[in-house]
Formats: sequence, C-alpha cells, structure tokens
Amino acid sequence: MWRKAQHLHLIHAWNAMSCYGPPMTLPDLNLLFALDILLTEGSVARAADKLRLSPSAMSRTLARLREATGDPLLVRAGRGLVPTPRALELRQQTGRVVQDAEALLRPASLLDLSRLDRTFTLRTNEGFVEEYGPRLVARIEADAPSVRLRFAPKSDKDVASLREAAVDLEIGVAGETGPEVRIQALFRDRFIGVVRAGHPLGQGAITPERFAAGRHISVSRRGRERGPIDEALSQFGLQRTLVCMVSGFSAALAMARASDLIASVPERHSQGARAGMFSFPLPVTTVEVTISMLWHPRLDADPTQCWLRDCVREVCASSR
Repeated sequence: MWRKAQHLHLIHAWNAMSCYGPPMTLPDLNLLFALDILLTEGSVARAADKLRLSPSAMSRTLARLREATGDPLLVRAGRGLVPTPRALELRQQTGRVVQDAEALLRPASLLDLSRLDRTFTLRTNEGFVEEYGPRLVARIEADAPSVRLRFAPKSDKDVASLREAAVDLEIGVAGETGPEVRIQALFRDRFIGVVRAGHPLGQGAITPERFAAGRHISVSRRGRERGPIDEALSQFGLQRTLVCMVSGFSAALAMARASDLIASVPERHSQGARAGMFSFPLPVTTVEVTISMLWHPRLDADPTQCWLRDCVREVCASSR
C-alpha cells in the first residue's frame, strides 16, 4: 500500500510541473511501476494483487505497456507467462529506476546501529560459516550488539528467496542467477588436496599419477561423481577412485582426517577446518572459483543492508 501511494505521489509531482510552463507530453509513469511489478511477478493476477487492481485492469495495463514498448513482454507458455528477451533486458533497468524513484521520496534518516534490533539471513555453505562466521559475528556486534545473524544452508539457489526478502544476502559461486540479482565478488579461491598427518602423500613429489592412485572423497550437494578435477586428470589419461560422496567440505575433511582418504577442498574456505592436516596444491590445473555475494536490487539502497554488505566485504578482505 505504501509503495502504491509513493507511485501516485510521483505521478502528481509530474503533473504539477505542467503548471509552470507550456504543456508537455509526458509518459504515464504509472506504467513504469506497473512494468516493474509485472516483470517481477511474471503474472497478471499476482501483479494485480500487488497493485490492488482487478485482473482485467491489470490486463489492460499490460496491453498499454505492450503498445508503449513495442514488445509483447510476457507471452503465454503452457498455463503461465514467460518474459520475452526484451522483458529480461528491461527487468533490471526498470527495477533500478523504480528503486531510485522510491529512494527520492523516502524520508532521509540516519542509521543508528546501536539501536538496530533485527535478524539478517545469510545463505551460504558450511565452509564459509566455519571460516568467516566467528569474525563476521564479532564485526557485527562491534557496531550493532542487538543484531543477529541467521546462516541458512544452501539447499537451493532460488531467486524468489532473495526477491521476497526471505534471504538478505547469499554468498557463494554466482552461477546462473538471472538479470535481477546484484552480484559483487568477494575473493577468489582454488581447490587443494588435503590428507591426514603422516599420510603417504606427505612424502615425496605429488604427481598426477600418485594423486589419482589414491582413494578419494567427492563433494557434491547434487550427488555428482565427476567434476573439474576428474576432467583435469582425464587430460593425463588418469581416473581417480571415488570411495564415497558427501555434501559438504567439512564432512570430507573429517573423513580424511580419520582415514587414508584424500579430500579436495577450497583453500580459503577451509583454513581453520584443516588445521593439523597435510595440504598440498593439486598436481593438475583447475579453474579458480570466484566467491561473491548476491542480493536483490530492492535492498540495494537500504542503509542497513549497505552496512551488512560492508561488514561482509571487510571480514573477507581481512583474511587475504
């Protein structure tokens, strides 16, 4: 309701400008806000509900948008609607313009972190929590002692959780995210091999042949048996023996610590967890991964969200 009132406020402001000079032909800015919600929801019915309009009125608005942009924007696919390529281009631009417009109409206020009392949800893997979680909590507490952090597991990467503010910030490899998600790189990481102290690989040069001949742990949340390391070994005509698969790097390190199994884990994500173990560069070349933080554009200008992202960046930068 507040958002709709802000939209109407902006329209009236545009109309008032015409009193100070010759009449101007201005675009109907209501269409801009309607376009943002339509492209975000991907549904005429849900967009109508958000704007408190009837479905028929929302359909007429979509028709006007199609005429204004010269593009169908949303087309039927089965029982739903899918965006056209032009709509995907507009979605990010429209969200930014609407957000900036709302920021202009929002009363300015100073952020008092000492009185901030809320919970932020960060979706990330257990390796990030173990390595950076304690420092991030300490950094948050230094500014805002009443703020709590909830670390949610990375069971999936649905954009809806970011859009609906169920997740404030996601941290990990960006992958396929879509145009409506903001991304900022935090650091780069590489995979290394880890074995228990006293493991045979701790003596002598670690060649691709010696590495492949060992018994390995595969880490995959999706149960995949092969990955970049296997592709790299195949260039040498080698294949490693996978003994088991786990869903997280912590479990892989725990098993390697108590056996002769070989774990391959991200170097920076696992510094603390592999203390006392023997770590070594992989004898094959694999691509480094970029760890980023992702958030929805609607949170871009929010002062508390800006502060949270600053804290994450600071903690990650301090560990380099």
